[in-house]
Amino acid sequence: MAPRVVLVGVPGSGKTTVGRLLAERLGAGFRDTDEDVERSEGRSVPDIFVEDGEPYFRALERAAVAHALEEHDGVLALGGGAVLDEGTRALLAEQPTVWLQVGASAGAHRVGLDVPRPVLLGNVRSRMVALLNERAPLYDAVARLKVDTESRTPDEVADTILAELGLEAGDG
Repeated sequence: MAPRVVLVGVPGSGKTTVGRLLAERLGAGFRDTDEDVERSEGRSVPDIFVEDGEPYFRALERAAVAHALEEHDGVLALGGGAVLDEGTRALLAEQPTVWLQVGASAGAHRVGLDVPRPVLLGNVRSRMVALLNERAPLYDAVARLKVDTESRTPDEVADTILAELGLEAGDG
């Protein structure tokens, strides 16, 4: 069993919004590995970062991604930093992974300035630039398909993904 589509990208790229649309169109389930981590820990990602640190969260995330890739056959959205882990990148090598691309300004605007995202604390726009610089090569390495989300609606992005991956709506 493997996901139909795996979505990666920085915060604000549209992974959750587009993922839910894709799942609905495919008649498949949607799963978000950040939500899996939160459910297993009984607390939010920001709380995990503050209370136990990023390395602890990344270990939880690595396990959540591996587990979801084994058991989920719908649409899977990964946390923005999941690609930082070499083992996760190796697991994504054979998956239908789609990099949802967004620029720093648009991504910062989408997440807002007061949303509690630990990796964006401080100046959201400058943190977004840093995330893009750090992660773009990693997203590129795992992506079978790259889709610019900046100037498209979520519906247009979902349509592009379905067409490019040769998936049919209701094909779940």
